Amino acid sequence: MDTWIQAFLPAFFGAALSALGMGGGGVLLIYLTAFQGMEQFMAQGVNLIFFLPIAAVSLALHIRGKLVDWRLGLLLIPAGIAGVFLGASLAGKLPDELLRRLFAGLLAAIGLRELWGAFRPQK
Repeated sequence: MDTWIQAFLPAFFGAALSALGMGGGGVLLIYLTAFQGMEQFMAQGVNLIFFLPIAAVSLALHIRGKLVDWRLGLLLIPAGIAGVFLGASLAGKLPDELLRRLFAGLLAAIGLRELWGAFRPQK
């Protein structure tokens, strides 16, 4: 039972953050790598499977709330697809330790940027 709860909580909060547009997959990746001992690249694969139904439900809710800019979204998709091929190819060739450090650095940079932005005066 404890294992179920330990898996439920990061999945729940990761999905909630994803629905808010905050990239909740980071929560799941941290759980899988730090607490389940999974290799970073494998955890990223699990995160992508997790993301598919979460994204579908979140997209449906955003469409219902008329919160989707279809023109911009369709314009961004080709660049996103190209980025997926580049990123997955690169991540598959990097040693797990380096991939973990790069991911941690990215999380730290995003966190610092958000923290810095929270203290700047609003325009």
